Amino acid sequence: MRILALVSLVLTGLLPVCRAESRTLRVVTTSEDLASIVRAVGGDAVSVASLSSGEQDLHLVEPRPSMVMKLKNADVLVKVGMDIDMWVDALISSARNERIFYGAPGYVDASVGVGLLQTPEGKIDGSMGDIHLYGNPHYWLDPVHGKVMARHIAGVLSTLSPERAALFDDRRKRFDAEIDRKLEEWRERLAPLKGTPLVTYHNSWVYFAARFGFEIVGNIEPKPGIPPTPAHLARLVDVMVARGARVILVDPFFPLQGPRAVSERTGARILVVPSSVGGRPGIKTYFDLFDHIVGQLAGA
Repeated sequence: MRILALVSLVLTGLLPVCRAESRTLRVVTTSEDLASIVRAVGGDAVSVASLSSGEQDLHLVEPRPSMVMKLKNADVLVKVGMDIDMWVDALISSARNERIFYGAPGYVDASVGVGLLQTPEGKIDGSMGDIHLYGNPHYWLDPVHGKVMARHIAGVLSTLSPERAALFDDRRKRFDAEIDRKLEEWRERLAPLKGTPLVTYHNSWVYFAARFGFEIVGNIEPKPGIPPTPAHLARLVDVMVARGARVILVDPFFPLQGPRAVSERTGARILVVPSSVGGRPGIKTYFDLFDHIVGQLAGA
């Protein structure tokens, strides 16, 4: 009878665990780009909420109490990392959800393993502008890095719900295959523009430029996060004329005064192009984002 009672207790204790494993996993991300990849990998096995929208500057997201509630109930948190979304750290502390603390099974830094660009060297201080300690954090704008992010996400989902590991792995492989297929399409469309000089508002397009063969010859901002001065814009005009730069890329959340002043003096075309999913109507997935960017550049 004692043995039967122990078996009954063990089985009773296991039942909630089994139910937890098979239920929908609640995932919170700091960006819509990550949310799109989570949906691609997790399918119906996940519910996803992003703490920011694609129309926001990810550096400047304002924490809100509603975000704390989302994190309190989350099984997984996926961060862009590299200190671009440091605002989420205080929210994690407020939520007091041990499942998503740093080092916990539900904590994901999607930047791990990415080939980073513009890692600063030497002394860093405030005079350098909004410099990121670990390198340029806009790595999601290289679609190849989407596969790195998907691998992290699939691994964590599989750990938390091992009975669905094969499902997550299969969906990740399909996501990777679609990245490879679309990458060839995007490269073909942009091939005639390889080597084209570009100017960007913020230093956020270096990964995209490196992947598709563009050359960024200057930024509207003199330093990251610092508004342009007339003297800087005058120097930028000289560079653009000398290098033949005829396109200025601007994220939708940046002001257009500086780009317009430069455009008037150089004849360069201003392209307001989102750098994240949801940055424009109809851009609902990671693939939609690159379709839109490539289409805008090819059309220009």
